[in-house]
Amino acid sequence: MSNLQMPKVDSSVLSKKDKIALDLRGIIKSKNVLSNPDELRPFETDGLTAYRQMPLLVVMPETVEEVSKILKYCNENKIKVVPRGAGTGLSGGSMPLEDCVLIAMGKFNKILEIDYENRCVVTQPCVTNLAITHAVQDKGFYYAPDPSSQIACSIGGNVAENSGGVHSLKYGATTNNLLGIEVVLMDGTITKFGGKTMDAEGYDFLGLMTGSEGLLGVITEVTVKILKSPEVVKAALIGFPSIEDAGNCVAQIIAEGCIPAGMEIMDKALTKATNDYSKAGYPTDAEAMMIVEFDGTEHEVEAYIQKVKQVAEKNNSSSLKISKSNEERLKFWAGRKAAFPACGVLAPDYMCMDGSIPRGKLAEVLNEISRLSKKYNLPVANAFHAGDGNLHPLIMFDANDKESLRKCEEFGADILKYCVKVGGALTGEHGVGIEKRELMCEAFNDKDIQQQLTIKVALDPNSLLNPGKVYPILRKCAEEGRVHVHGGKTKFPDIPRF
Repeated sequence: MSNLQMPKVDSSVLSKKDKIALDLRGIIKSKNVLSNPDELRPFETDGLTAYRQMPLLVVMPETVEEVSKILKYCNENKIKVVPRGAGTGLSGGSMPLEDCVLIAMGKFNKILEIDYENRCVVTQPCVTNLAITHAVQDKGFYYAPDPSSQIACSIGGNVAENSGGVHSLKYGATTNNLLGIEVVLMDGTITKFGGKTMDAEGYDFLGLMTGSEGLLGVITEVTVKILKSPEVVKAALIGFPSIEDAGNCVAQIIAEGCIPAGMEIMDKALTKATNDYSKAGYPTDAEAMMIVEFDGTEHEVEAYIQKVKQVAEKNNSSSLKISKSNEERLKFWAGRKAAFPACGVLAPDYMCMDGSIPRGKLAEVLNEISRLSKKYNLPVANAFHAGDGNLHPLIMFDANDKESLRKCEEFGADILKYCVKVGGALTGEHGVGIEKRELMCEAFNDKDIQQQLTIKVALDPNSLLNPGKVYPILRKCAEEGRVHVHGGKTKFPDIPRF
């Protein structure tokens, strides 16, 4: 059998797809190149599930060197590449193109080093966010950023989107907890930015890569800082008779000099759905419900809790409950973490929006969202990282109804436009992806966008890495800075619906 010669494949008669697959199987293990439609199907969408597109091929590299060779091959042959981590993103950032090679990084799933002396963890990009805390909590440490999807989302994806979470108010988003990354550029170059130290000389390429949504390179290693677990953590569960009262309370808590570890608001619709789903014991008669958490020493936490009680009473709070144990505190948060899946009973589908506003504009923006809900005749449930002004309205619709989907898209776009209008931003942590790319001219003028594209071209001259994301496909910014998208036709003409 050792002398048996397998017949050579005549590449001249292969289709383009077969030729690329054959070449890639010469770079990595054959079983790690997926080409059959049934194999490709799981990769056709991400968390923005109203849109689907099958990739040309999927490759699953196992080493950094394989990633480098794949990118170099694709660059030399002008083949588009889309990186993908856990696929939990909510803006379509890892949506494939029909003529792309999708790099699925799922095999990069190991923690490489835990360095307690330097208080950091070196990990591969597809380790989940929560797994980092699980790996260090027995020594009294944890990783601070905690997106609601932390049980599933990957740390590499967190870097790509600059994800935040309920504790980002005090401890910052991913960028504030990131020390270094290893990244492979489109030409196959393997490079590192940052490391175990808090700062590095030269240009801030680490900052540039964070939140770049896979347009500048493929992340293959991440170094994050870990924190010592606080001495005491307590949370307050507060009900309010109106969303305005809750919004005003948020602003006044911060104005009093209290910086909570986390501060979240949910409106009545979401509170009820979440309470039914997780039995968290939320005040379902309240129009708005707030969770405020403080950590630190016993003395400072108690002082902050008392101050919050006073501020809440001044803002007409209808109920207030302080956690008496860590188990009760975690129960408070379990409901908030389950808010998105809890919405599954409210409608066939929902689209989770993501925008940021100044804290003082919270009540105004919520009133506008309520007005838009009536205009489009689509229900909406609201959750907020209230302390840092990151909104997550969840618009209820039916993805199988084209008119319902169209109205949902327009509703979401109007929310984001209003966020920008009041001095906010198009995204807080989900990224732009395809969901918000046609709105970029709401926040940036033509010169701003061109400057950003110039940076991309410097690292990816052929624009092969995650093309069609972040920046408008047909970019026509009028003098007033507005977008004219595809002649008013389909929002995403390059991405099929269900």
